[in-house]
Amino acid sequence: MESLAKDCERRLRLSGFAVLAVLLAFMNSCADRPAPGATGPRSNEPPYPVLMTDAADRRETALVAWTKFIHEQGLNDAPAPELQPVTATIRSLPDSTGTPLYLPKVGDHNTMTEEETRESLRRFITSARAVLGAEPQQLSLVQRTDLADGTKKARYEQRPFRYPLRGDYGVVEITFAPDRRVLQMTSTAIPEVEQLQRAGAGVRPRWTQEGLLKLLVGRSFTYTDAAGNKQSFTIAKPEEIEVRELVVYPIPRATDPSVLEFRLVWEIGVGGKANQQTVYLDAVTDEILAVKQSST
Repeated sequence: MESLAKDCERRLRLSGFAVLAVLLAFMNSCADRPAPGATGPRSNEPPYPVLMTDAADRRETALVAWTKFIHEQGLNDAPAPELQPVTATIRSLPDSTGTPLYLPKVGDHNTMTEEETRESLRRFITSARAVLGAEPQQLSLVQRTDLADGTKKARYEQRPFRYPLRGDYGVVEITFAPDRRVLQMTSTAIPEVEQLQRAGAGVRPRWTQEGLLKLLVGRSFTYTDAAGNKQSFTIAKPEEIEVRELVVYPIPRATDPSVLEFRLVWEIGVGGKANQQTVYLDAVTDEILAVKQSST
C-alpha cells in the first residue's frame, strides 16, 4: 500500500512538471504577439482613433475670444481672422486691423534685449491663449530667428500629451517687427486637450518594440525624395530599423476633412544614415500614415 502511495505521488509530481513545461512553452510562443485585444477595440475599450469633429460652437467661441483679445489690445473693431479647419485656432491675421497688434513692452530701453523679447512673447501668448488654442505652459520656444528683411520670428511647439505631437499640428508662430508690431500669428495647436486625453486614456500600442522589428522586416513603402520623385524601399533586415518613440499623430480623415483623427503612432527611422526616412506607423492598426525625409 505504501509503495502504491509513493508511486502516485511520483506521478503527480511528473504531471505537474509537464503542465509547467507546457505553460512556459506557450508563454514563449506568445512573447512577440499583440497584447490582449490588440486586433481592435472591444466593447470595454475606447473607440479608436480618437476624433475631433468640426463644430460651429468651437468656431463661435474662437471668434468671441478674438474680440476679447483685440479689445485688450486697444482695438474697438477688427475683421475676423482666418481660422484653421476643425481646431478653429488662428490661421492668419486679417489683412487690416486698422491699428496693429503689439507685443507688450518689457524693460526700460527703446530696443528690448533677447531676454526681454522672450518675456514679451510669453506675456503676449498668455493674453492670446484662447485665440492660439493652447495654454502657455503647453508651449516651448524651439526657435527664435532674425530674418533677412529685419523682421523676427518665434516658433513654439505644443506639448499637451504624454507623447509628443507630430504631423502638421502643435506649432505656434509669431512674426513681429523690431518696434514690437505683430505682423503675423498662426497656430496649429490642439485645443480641448483634457477631453482628448480622457477619450484616448485606454489606447495601447499593439506591439512591443521587439515585435515591431519582426513586423517591419520585408515590408515595402514609398516616399518622395528631395527632387520630388517617387521612390520605393523594402526593409531587408532589422539593422535598417530605428524605432524611436511613440507619438500622437493628428491627421484629417481622408474621406471627411471635417474630422480630425488622433492616432497613436510609432516614429521609426528606416534605411541608411545617408538617406534615412522617417516612417509613421499606426501603433494600433499597423497602417503607414506618412513617410518623410529624416532631417540630418
